[in-house]
Amino acid sequence: MLILANNLLKKYLLISVFICVHLWLILLTACGSKPTDIRTVIPADALIYLEADDLGKAVSAIAENKMFQQMAKSKPDLSALKGIKIAVAVTGFETSEQPVTEENSVLNFQPRFVAVVETNAWNFQAVSFTENKLGEFINEVYGGGVELETSDKNEGKYFIWTSQDGRKAYALVQGSVIFFGNDESAIEKCLAAKRGESDSIAKNPKVTTGDRLAFGYVSNDGIAQIANLAGIHLAMASSEEGEVKSFVARVLPEILRGSVKEVTWTAAKTETGIEDKFTIATAPEVARVFDETLVPAGSTDANLAAYLPADVLSATRYDLKDPQIAWRSVLLTAQKQTDSVSGNLIAAFSGSLFEPFGIEDAELMLSSVGPQILTGKFDTAGENVVVIATVKEPQKARNAIAKEISFARSPEKQLNADVWKSDDGEISAAFIEDKLIIGDAGSVLKCLQAKMDGVNFTKSELFKQFSEGKAVSVTAGKDFESAGKIVEVLAEKKAADEANPINFVTETRFNKNGIERRTVSDFGLIGSIIEQFGKE
Repeated sequence: MLILANNLLKKYLLISVFICVHLWLILLTACGSKPTDIRTVIPADALIYLEADDLGKAVSAIAENKMFQQMAKSKPDLSALKGIKIAVAVTGFETSEQPVTEENSVLNFQPRFVAVVETNAWNFQAVSFTENKLGEFINEVYGGGVELETSDKNEGKYFIWTSQDGRKAYALVQGSVIFFGNDESAIEKCLAAKRGESDSIAKNPKVTTGDRLAFGYVSNDGIAQIANLAGIHLAMASSEEGEVKSFVARVLPEILRGSVKEVTWTAAKTETGIEDKFTIATAPEVARVFDETLVPAGSTDANLAAYLPADVLSATRYDLKDPQIAWRSVLLTAQKQTDSVSGNLIAAFSGSLFEPFGIEDAELMLSSVGPQILTGKFDTAGENVVVIATVKEPQKARNAIAKEISFARSPEKQLNADVWKSDDGEISAAFIEDKLIIGDAGSVLKCLQAKMDGVNFTKSELFKQFSEGKAVSVTAGKDFESAGKIVEVLAEKKAADEANPINFVTETRFNKNGIERRTVSDFGLIGSIIEQFGKE
């Protein structure tokens, strides 16, 4: 859910941020009218709301990062973006089906959005930018041949761009303010809020102020819409069987709508990078259960991390007072959000989440291990993964492992461990002292080697944050693909083939109000949005 929301937020800001990034081409420092409080023109019923109170400050946080300066030939001049305010509202979604073959099709999700930009410019400058620079961008996005109609409307200059395939984009310039979107009714809603005919999002107490780079809010209705999209998206990817697709598409939205009520996002600059904080308000009964069962034990076992190779792509540490009860509470909560038949099916298929690790009975496995559990991911596709845990009851652990691994056979002795492999050799389970390592066979071997050689994750620069975080789960990892793309959008790279990883650490906590998820990284979600402007 959260990952999908993150991806959607990036897409919603893509066209809107373009407006602001290019304003320096035309804007002067003078202002022709009193600046507009952009919150007062965003409708209160917006499903998703995003804002940056000072675009220059937000983008500068990227350019001032140490990694950016190491990779870029020069620091970009962002002074003209200083003080530019932007708000984006998503007012709805449209779903369309595009045939690929006679048997298959692809679903496209199109948000209906409006972006409002306070340019702090004279009206003629804002009009010129909209007609020329914004028009060029729309023409490129729509594949050329776009037709433009202009008129005097709504006390301003109105623009309608129409592509050859019928798609439309709209803009209105009133004074120094630009309204832009792909849905005419969304602009009308903003104008109604501006005239006082309807409430604006400025009255929403959840839309707060503060010293931050950016802010986002997803309403309860927005959660419902995203839940529906998430259900369809995951259903299409889950199985080729129609019944399975239908089950996922129906039940997943029910669970999300019943559990999650609102989401807020803030981005702030810290000494260690950009902090993205998501506060997820859940239903009171869900929050109460999770607050009581998803409780950290406060344990630290560096010996477990010593089995992870130093170059592991990402590692997650789960610290749970009682792993079995924690898993059971998550499962029961999900079951309560749907009907009894669907709830039973959820319980029956929940163990499939652990299949990539070679675990058949999740609850039995969690009852046999200690409070701290590590997972490691070695590839971006998530196919090469392992679980590492301290085993309290070895026989229980063996019974929980997939039957493809037969413990009736004698184990292989590898790097001081007893290793059993599946018949196809793809999955291994290694017992060494009181530790269990299970998952992709090649990755299990790497873990055993890391422990023996001493070149392991405990020597990583991320290990301190990974081990000291007092959260239910902590994930630390590297992203090798994004840094170069982000730098290329704002500046010129020093070396075309340079691959510098972005470090990130994510902590997840549960409290009486819901879930708090905090990520600190070099460029944050703002960097991910900027990345969308890359050449690809």
